[in-house]
Amino acid sequence: MSSRSRWAVGAVLAAALAGAAANAQPVPPAAHGCSGCHGPAGEGVGTIPPIARTMGVADFDAAMRQFRADQRPATIMNRIARGFTDAELAQLSAYFARKE
Repeated sequence: MSSRSRWAVGAVLAAALAGAAANAQPVPPAAHGCSGCHGPAGEGVGTIPPIARTMGVADFDAAMRQFRADQRPATIMNRIARGFTDAELAQLSAYFARKE
């Protein structure tokens, strides 16, 4: 491969990576705590269910509020959800929810 071809391939890769980074959603600080059980991207770990892209924003938010109000069965999520403010729940819902 010529140096010109390598440069062109490199430029295309750099542009693609820059586009992906520009479209990437920043991780809200509250989501870092979720990764301990649900995995770094919310994909689930072992018997811990995935939370990423499994439901829409409104459903995710409703589930978290139900955990917080002890209206949804849980082993630990009801206690964890109590630690989140409404603003943090909105951030988590936007971050982990399925894009509709």
